[in-house]
Amino acid sequence: MTADLPPKPAPRPDKVSLWRYMRLFRQDILSAQPARLYRAWMAEFRTPFFRSYLLNQPDLVTEVLKRRPDDFPKSDRIGEGLRPLLGNSVFLTNGETWKRQRRIIDPAFEGGRLRDTYPAMWAAADAAVARLRALRSDTVEIEEETSHAAADVIFRTLFSIPIEHEIAREVFAEFRTYQRSQPILNLAAFVPLPRWMPRFFGRDTRASARVIRRLITRLCDDRQAAIAAGTAPDDLATKIMTTRDPETGDLFDTSEMVDQVAIFFLAGHETSASALAWALYLVARYPDWQERIADEAAALETGDFSEISKLRITRDVFREALRLYPPVPMMVREATCPERFRDRDIAPGAQMVLSPWHLHRHTRLWDDPDAFDPARFGTENGKTCLREAFIPFSAGSRVCTGAGFAMVEGVLLLARILRAFRIEPVGDAPVPVAHLTVRSRDGIRLRLTPR
Repeated sequence: MTADLPPKPAPRPDKVSLWRYMRLFRQDILSAQPARLYRAWMAEFRTPFFRSYLLNQPDLVTEVLKRRPDDFPKSDRIGEGLRPLLGNSVFLTNGETWKRQRRIIDPAFEGGRLRDTYPAMWAAADAAVARLRALRSDTVEIEEETSHAAADVIFRTLFSIPIEHEIAREVFAEFRTYQRSQPILNLAAFVPLPRWMPRFFGRDTRASARVIRRLITRLCDDRQAAIAAGTAPDDLATKIMTTRDPETGDLFDTSEMVDQVAIFFLAGHETSASALAWALYLVARYPDWQERIADEAAALETGDFSEISKLRITRDVFREALRLYPPVPMMVREATCPERFRDRDIAPGAQMVLSPWHLHRHTRLWDDPDAFDPARFGTENGKTCLREAFIPFSAGSRVCTGAGFAMVEGVLLLARILRAFRIEPVGDAPVPVAHLTVRSRDGIRLRLTPR
């Protein structure tokens, strides 16, 4: 086994009381779980209210996410914490509502649209490198910088405005307030709570959500007016707002579009920022890999989309960062009919938990699962696990519609930053915790030296 392992949160004792578990869960989802989940094919969690099951066995994960997604819809309990911000967005809906939303959204991310958005990503990368060069200190808290860069990408590709735009800047600032106060999984999603029990988000979280939605509404209203006037730029927002449902002919109204932009911002900014920060930390910790990326990044000369295919090492490093630190650590589905998995009877209403965090580090699936090894994807074990045990963007019909977008964005920003700087870690190793995404408890500090 590799001795120099990247940081991983210490698990809790195998048996704790429900109330102790609730307290641990509120502090951090990851360290609230027992070590046995890294080797279990399936684990049952019993509450006084009903059952939750964590699934790590690849064929069971495939059954839930790919073969029978309609029988395992997204749990309504996900909305316990996120609905104040996300409303009725595609992230939270199910059934015909979700299918209609995807029919309108998906064309914006298909085919040549990725090529069309690449110049905006390139411009955001230019801005990120310039911003890092202008810092007064060579030591930076890199999560803050990757959040800035990822938000810039979202605003440039969605609305053709940089992060410096007044409304974009306000949304970004307010989201910084929101992100630390609300986990991606409210406790009720994993340990279902009775209706009378208070939910664990406060007035500040709700207030931030209202401000963000009000600002996004201004952007959507302005874009609707530009579309009507024939002056709207050909970006993702225009594409989505002018795409009709092929079955009904309907367009998104402003309220629906605000819901969707809120999840695009959360999924496209918060998750990308998390993945890029961990990727930068990992190559700072293992400098041989950053030099290989810097050499490979020399191919980035013109900003042409075709150049991204040359960044094979960078892609594998970013993919390994997604494996070790998946931005969304857990997903919850709900059984709608009686099931029998691994000799366990599962009743309708049971919560089925899919955990990229545990699946990506499963000791019976991956070789040396806690080690940082981007070369693993060239091995037979790595190729098999990539197909069967790698779900940073979910899988099946509910796979993140922006998965391809995120991979291009992350690889490009990683390559551009390492082409411009040598980086090394500063201070203690970061401790992963789950807030909205997998972040460091106390930030990630790196020293950047211009090349």
